Amino acid sequence: MRQPNGFGSVYKLPGKRRKPWRVRKTKGWIIDEETGQTRQEYINIGYYATRQEALQALVEYNKDPYDVKSNTTTFSEVYEKWSAEHFEEICISATRTWRAAYKHSKPLWNYRMRDIRAEHLEQTIKNAQVGDDTKKRMKSLYNLMFKYAMKHEIIDKDYAALCKPVKKKTASRQIVPFSDMEIQQLWDNIGFPYVDMVLIGIYSGWRPSELAMLKTADIDFENGTMFGGIKTDAGKNRYVPIHSKILPLIKARYNQNNSTLFTAEDSPTGNAMTYDKYIQRFKEIMEYLGMNHHPHETRHTFITRAKLAGMDEYSLKLIVGHQIGDVTERVYTHRTFDSLRQEIEKIE
Repeated sequence: MRQPNGFGSVYKLPGKRRKPWRVRKTKGWIIDEETGQTRQEYINIGYYATRQEALQALVEYNKDPYDVKSNTTTFSEVYEKWSAEHFEEICISATRTWRAAYKHSKPLWNYRMRDIRAEHLEQTIKNAQVGDDTKKRMKSLYNLMFKYAMKHEIIDKDYAALCKPVKKKTASRQIVPFSDMEIQQLWDNIGFPYVDMVLIGIYSGWRPSELAMLKTADIDFENGTMFGGIKTDAGKNRYVPIHSKILPLIKARYNQNNSTLFTAEDSPTGNAMTYDKYIQRFKEIMEYLGMNHHPHETRHTFITRAKLAGMDEYSLKLIVGHQIGDVTERVYTHRTFDSLRQEIEKIE
């Protein structure tokens, strides 16, 4: 059956093809200046498995014409556009988790965004050989990418919103702070590579990723503080007093005259101490000393010991970057460097 003038055309391509039915529509006319001949310029709408699907696509296009280029945009292309904007608003270390989530979404990379459904997202998350935290990050990535695609009219339905949330399994291992004996063992092996970094984490409460990023320019010996922090509004840009026990360790690192307090000189990928490099070195220390701890347990050790030592609650929250719930305290309390140092020294 012939289509009405200007409606577009559907025809079958020769050979064996998975989607042999092509749909296109006249975009306009071009005049060849040399020959004077006129030829049509087409918009290629897409390729389909059956004639019925092709006709339906043509009808839908005529009903609500869309940007054909957007119609062919893949998952990977949306990620590149979304990340270019999103990564400008977050710190460099925070991009690591988003890149990991994208890396484990490889089954979706070449899919057109318009073809991805909730079951595709759910299956990708389910099949990913990663932990629950990374799977939750994958789900968050899909939420943000689909919102971006909706905003830019690449898709017309947010299937990520229909995707089931990731349920975190019950932790198989409880958080275990370092014991007095283990901390002493660390001091006794201070010459082993990066043991000093573990001790500084135990006496400061920095997250491993924050500790790895500390800049020497942000170490203030006059006021006895370190400056840094990432992740949350309460955690960003905070001052942590230098406990007297780790002051010699920090000075020794500082005197190496590097841009960051910690470096990874033996790393084939460069001298910057990243979170992944920190994890690798932490595991080597645990294996060498026969301990069984996770990297974040240095932070938990600090918080546990601070509470046992009777540290002021609000000072502790300021030091570790926890949100202060008391509105009055949040607005009116201004802890000085001296008061924070006094509080942190309560930890023996």
